[in-house]
Amino acid sequence: MSHHRAIATVFAVHGAIAGTLSTRIPWIQDHLALDPGTLGLALLCPPIGAFIGMPMAGRVAYRFGSRAATRVLLAMWCVTLTLPALAPSPVWLFAVFFVSGVGAGMSDITMNAHAVVLERRLGRSIMSGLHGMWAVGSLAAGGVGTLAAQAGVDARIHLGVAAAVLLVVHGLAGRGLLRDGEAGGAAPDAPAPRRFALPSRAILPLGLVGFCAVFAEGASANWAAVYLTHVTDAGPGVAAAGYTVLMLCMAGTRLMGDRVIRLLGPVTTVRAGGIVAALGGVAVVTARTPALGMAGFALIGLGVAVVMPLVLAAAGNAVTNASEGVTGVATITYMSGMIAPPVTGWLAGTLSYPAAFTVITGVVVAMTLLARVVRPSGGTPRQLSAGGTLVGTRD
Repeated sequence: MSHHRAIATVFAVHGAIAGTLSTRIPWIQDHLALDPGTLGLALLCPPIGAFIGMPMAGRVAYRFGSRAATRVLLAMWCVTLTLPALAPSPVWLFAVFFVSGVGAGMSDITMNAHAVVLERRLGRSIMSGLHGMWAVGSLAAGGVGTLAAQAGVDARIHLGVAAAVLLVVHGLAGRGLLRDGEAGGAAPDAPAPRRFALPSRAILPLGLVGFCAVFAEGASANWAAVYLTHVTDAGPGVAAAGYTVLMLCMAGTRLMGDRVIRLLGPVTTVRAGGIVAALGGVAVVTARTPALGMAGFALIGLGVAVVMPLVLAAAGNAVTNASEGVTGVATITYMSGMIAPPVTGWLAGTLSYPAAFTVITGVVVAMTLLARVVRPSGGTPRQLSAGGTLVGTRD
């Protein structure tokens, strides 16, 4: 298995774990007789765990190498997939979800850092396609989980089988990962990253661009169905389809995004994406029919899809140690993903749904204006010509 296929499979496995677990939350709620408030507290535990674990991932990758760290941490998250359905009480569920979040967040950092190093070696953009594979894994596993739930399969059996299958797939893919030190990693005499790496000043501008993209994505993903229901009078099926259309547009764009990045360069790609997403925001704000609203959410998905992969790649190349750069940006963007849904809800409740998405459109415009910060530095990958010769990238 080539290095590229190996890391693409790792991304798909990571997405599949998330997609599998999300489909069985209703079973876990019924099994433990959780009221909505208790379930909400339980679902806060994974992001809290990830938020705490992420800043430590750079040091782990430095100590053991991004290849070994990715293999071990993702295997740990695979194993924790079986635990929520086995939790005997809410307290145990909180603990299991917290540990699951640590594994999810830390493996997310190390696999993205590994991808930055491989991208550097290949000399061409691959990050967007890898994030597209994450979405493919999540959607595919979500589909299987939906069928299992509909068929009445016990979640303990479903999650156990899924964890075993994903462990095997991950184990096979892990063998093909780029060996540490093979190409483009941190210099041997580079200083060790901090034990708890919060974003550095060099990373903050990139983090701000990522913050804007993830804010628009998180707000749209969580509120698309509600918006279409309350503003455009869409029925339940059509409203739910708004979320599906958004995610399919993001997944498809990421799978094709590396070609666009090679053609236009990262700065122009972010600017073009920002314009498309802003037009989508305008369509959402002015929509009074389901069709126009869905078209707006589709444009938002198309516009922001490749921004986060580009920001992660730029951050990994902005500092000596790729893991520390990725950690800094991911910490900022993860916070964005956590606050976007409640802030959107507060704006909608205080003002109105269209007013809330007017603010989100403004966030996308800010992302567009800040696009210059993703310009490749001297250490970032350059494009390969047809003959394999390195040539300069466009801005």
